[in-house]
Amino acid sequence: MMQASGPSREPGRHGYFITLEGGEGGGKSTQARILSNRLAGLGYDTLLTREPGGSPGAERLRDVLLSGAVAPLGPAAEAIVFSAARIDHLDKTIRPALAQGAVVICDRFADSTRAYQGALGNLDPRLILTLEAVTVGPTRPDLTLVLDLPADEGLDRANRRRTDGPVDRFEAENLAFHQGLRQTFLDIAAAEPDRCMVIDARRSPEDVSEAIWAIVEPRLKSALQPARGLPSNVIPLASSRRTPEVS
Repeated sequence: MMQASGPSREPGRHGYFITLEGGEGGGKSTQARILSNRLAGLGYDTLLTREPGGSPGAERLRDVLLSGAVAPLGPAAEAIVFSAARIDHLDKTIRPALAQGAVVICDRFADSTRAYQGALGNLDPRLILTLEAVTVGPTRPDLTLVLDLPADEGLDRANRRRTDGPVDRFEAENLAFHQGLRQTFLDIAAAEPDRCMVIDARRSPEDVSEAIWAIVEPRLKSALQPARGLPSNVIPLASSRRTPEVS
């Protein structure tokens, strides 16, 4: 299992960076919105974003990636395009918000590249870590919430949630792929226990949100103080389109 360095408070960062990871259908987008709204209600400045996407340039690449247009070029090319989208997302959205003291909540981030293109695409771990070093640098999450549930249950949820349109590039993979994906996220969490917390996503959305809050609240209190008495600033996703839960 490849490992990267832990969270880093790079110069100029005054905010707090939270990412949500896991397989398909785990409720990442739903829980990201619930957490963002809860923090805003307490007076924290928050930014809710997603990957791939989260900035104008990255949103354009999102459509290309999820359509499967890059997949025939292989996992290395796919990882590089994801990294290109991440560069724009970090430069235009995440880093400015962190510099202003916001709590940034991101639906997927670099761990998804490690899992989807790295472990399951059989890419050399050195390539993935090099891409992370170039694109992410010191802007690593302070906290990663891994929403875990059996792969078949997650796919069933994703299928029931879909109202129209075809499955995306990753939902279309077979069950064995998604079972391997689940294990890879668990392996990442085990390798970085200070950063990653695994949450049982089989429970109701309300129970999951309370489990998340029990983790986030004490960590955030020790890192930031809410701007009480000031208007909260909930910054929406860069795209005005409905955010899919699987990205």
